[in-house]
Amino acid sequence: MMNSKVSKVIFVKSTIAVAAATVILLGCGKSGDKASVDGTEVKIGHVAPLTGPIAHLGKDNENGARLAIEEINKSGLTIDGKKVVLTLVPEDDAEDPKTATQVAQKLVDAKVAGVVGHLNSGTSIPASKIYSDAGITQISPSATNPDYTKQGFKTTYRLVATDAQQGPALANYVVGTLKAKTVAIIDDSTQYGKGLADEFEKTIKAAGVKVVTREASNNKATDFKAILTKIKGSKPDVIMYGGMDATGGPLTKQAAELGIQAKVVGGDGMCTEKLAELAGDAVVNVTCSEAGMALSKMAQGADFQKRYKERFNSDVQIYAPFTYDAVYVLVDAMKRANSTDQAKILLVMPDTKMNGLVGNIAFDNKGDMKEGVITLYDFKDKKKTVLDVIKM
Repeated sequence: MMNSKVSKVIFVKSTIAVAAATVILLGCGKSGDKASVDGTEVKIGHVAPLTGPIAHLGKDNENGARLAIEEINKSGLTIDGKKVVLTLVPEDDAEDPKTATQVAQKLVDAKVAGVVGHLNSGTSIPASKIYSDAGITQISPSATNPDYTKQGFKTTYRLVATDAQQGPALANYVVGTLKAKTVAIIDDSTQYGKGLADEFEKTIKAAGVKVVTREASNNKATDFKAILTKIKGSKPDVIMYGGMDATGGPLTKQAAELGIQAKVVGGDGMCTEKLAELAGDAVVNVTCSEAGMALSKMAQGADFQKRYKERFNSDVQIYAPFTYDAVYVLVDAMKRANSTDQAKILLVMPDTKMNGLVGNIAFDNKGDMKEGVITLYDFKDKKKTVLDVIKM
């Protein structure tokens, strides 16, 4: 029998050891985004710019994917008789093509089951080869450049319409509704911005509208006065901008400050609630498009907005519903394949048929949506307001 002093020492040491072990276990349970339940961990990657001028859009996309994963884990997921716990693996590509390939390889090395992303065309396209070489499904919720799915990869999918649809839709509005005779075009020199502007220009020229000038800036610019001063002399009816809200906002505001009377039109990159903040009162001059169904027109849109606001204490910016659905598309493929294996998921992806939040989801042989939708907006009282929904 031990004496009482020795017993007390052993008891104290044991208690400390148990407490330390408990802390370690709790700490492990907080790593990543894995739910604190037992099951086979399956990783889903997400990539968007989480730093830089459009970080608000990247976070919006990430939030949509996170909300889907949390809901699926809460309701429970079983694949091939085994309980599965989804883990979100978020990466930041900073809207940079080189960084995009680096984080794509990082997700390949992490053995993710699939990837939701990237946000931009200019990052989705270079990253797509990395995923293709690894045989991992990539679903972009927002890349609109047609080249993304024209590379012959079997791994590339998207949940939005393309700029080959969005550019003409904007051009047809400029011709048919605004009755423009002259147009100035500016793009941000990215694959997205230039690609959208190219598609717009082809359609507008075919309709007999004169393009008085075509200018290029960059996706970090905030001062457009030199370009706008040059454009002012040609007095265009419309200025078309291919770029994001972080640059489209200042451009719109500075055009008004210079006394330019032209309407400003742009694509989904600048078609956000934040544009009103960046453009100020001049946002009333803007008409823009989204390469998908408006949240207000989605059957479950109001409910999604409510759940999103409750979870993240912010409103949906633009493509969170599409990242949300992208996660569900991957999980639907797992269920149909009865497997979480990358190759087996990829094998059943072409047969996807889902009624998602964003509408009917089915893909053509390139990975594009069979039912593309373009939504046109203007701004009333600095709020995005639906003008028209165009089914492609």
